[in-house]
Amino acid sequence: MDTASPHAPTVNRPEGWSGVVADWSSDQRSFKGASWGKVMMWIFLLSDTFIFGCFLLSYMSVRMSTTVPWPNPSEVFSLEIAGTNFPLILIAIMTFVLISSSGTMAMAVNSAYRRDRATTTALMLVTALFGATFVGMQAFEWSKLIHEGVRPWENPWGAAQFGAAFFTITGFHGTHVTIGVIMLLIVARKVWRGDFDNERPGGLTGRRGRYEMVEIAGLYWHFVDLVWVFIFALFYLW
Repeated sequence: MDTASPHAPTVNRPEGWSGVVADWSSDQRSFKGASWGKVMMWIFLLSDTFIFGCFLLSYMSVRMSTTVPWPNPSEVFSLEIAGTNFPLILIAIMTFVLISSSGTMAMAVNSAYRRDRATTTALMLVTALFGATFVGMQAFEWSKLIHEGVRPWENPWGAAQFGAAFFTITGFHGTHVTIGVIMLLIVARKVWRGDFDNERPGGLTGRRGRYEMVEIAGLYWHFVDLVWVFIFALFYLW
């Protein structure tokens, strides 16, 4: 039985691959329930997931196959405060800061869809501040380990592969956080100026009255936070 609406227009499209090509090249959106911006961000995050997954799988393979003892993260990443060593204290603070930023980013998206420009801008700036704080603490962690003799090809605590894995994985993630901070600052400025209400020309703006770019920035930021959870569990706690 034909369940199509009697008022729906009849569209004749070629079958097979010709139909797929015709649909994607037409003036319709191929993803009917989502904008191109959101779909492209999901595709980018999927590809980035494969890259981070390869890094972490390589790290686990190297760690399990090396014959030299792997450094103890509690000793390597300890911080001396007032003469007392605190294992992983800096990493714990970094994790808390980054996870907290996910909460402020979620509130920013909620405020954006209520068109509360002031609150959205403030929350995005707080999120960017959290991200910048995380990057600053990561830079301190890098400088501390470099000062202690850790290099991509050696380290004083055991397996030489430790340094390469540490700088590659945390550096790649830190680059993502830095890019995210820049993106948040750009979008926050556009929200404050009213670009999304006036459809002001320029990148990262979108259609009039749509604050979807805030949500797209939020998708990226939540992904960065989620990746850090896996890095924290596999690199620092294992």
